[in-house]
Amino acid sequence: MTIFYDIKQLEKPLNNPVLTIGNFDGVHKGHLALFDMVKKRAELLGGQSVVMTFKPHPIKVIKPGNGPLLITPTQQKLGLIDTAGIDVIFCIPFTKQFAAISARDFVEKILVGRIGIKEIVVGYDYTFGRNREGNIKFLKEMGDLSGFAVHVLEQVRIDKTPVSSTSIRNMIREGNLSEAKILLGRDYQICGTVVKGKNRGARLLGFPTANLRLVDELTPKFGVYAVEVLIDDQSYYGLTNIGYNPTFENNQFSVETHILDFSRDLLGETIRVNFIERLRDEKTFASIEDLSQQIGKDVLHARNLFSKLKG
Repeated sequence: MTIFYDIKQLEKPLNNPVLTIGNFDGVHKGHLALFDMVKKRAELLGGQSVVMTFKPHPIKVIKPGNGPLLITPTQQKLGLIDTAGIDVIFCIPFTKQFAAISARDFVEKILVGRIGIKEIVVGYDYTFGRNREGNIKFLKEMGDLSGFAVHVLEQVRIDKTPVSSTSIRNMIREGNLSEAKILLGRDYQICGTVVKGKNRGARLLGFPTANLRLVDELTPKFGVYAVEVLIDDQSYYGLTNIGYNPTFENNQFSVETHILDFSRDLLGETIRVNFIERLRDEKTFASIEDLSQQIGKDVLHARNLFSKLKG
């Protein structure tokens, strides 16, 4: 896979490129359906499959302060697109100057003039260009004039549920991780660096935790979750608490993970956490002892769950 972080890095047109364009937050099953069509069309043409995406999310530039919390940070998104088997990715900086490009100039100067597209695959509701002036009808007209084909993919549904980044985002925020997994096609994941915490997990509760400084913007609903923890390409089971630890006073928001049967110091390391199942809400306990007993029950609950997953 080749990644371009600026369209100007492309010195000559690609080889019979078939392109799709979008923010692709979440890289969910709807996005994967687009990628599959791009790959099939590129194979028929003996060309390259191409994805154009953006950083930051366009809404964050067009309407500052109103952009959505991202399901996938940029590096994770690029990795997922790579895993999907795409040949070339353009990760374009979305600026006010880029947003001001007219739909006609975007097609003529960038898609055709710079990339040399032969075909383009878009979703049913695709719009583009300054003030979203470009739509599918306009794109097809430009295709007739410039000699590229336009393919439109209808909305993807799973069990009558539309697959969209907005619906997945809402599921995650509500703690419905199993539902989100169906639309994503994988467990929801966060990533962060292990930082020094308040040293209460092992010292007071008997359950050491890794405190994460997150890369991600979006976290599931406050509570306790059974998780899979990925460290240096090794997989471990664990539990993650998201919230404010209300049993203790004057707490800040934290994401803490207890890794089962693990003792290594992870301070400063980057780990990934896949959310498997929500176990319970975060709540206030009458004493530290009561909290410790509940964590013990949570660990037992999680171990039983993991045993079932192993078959």
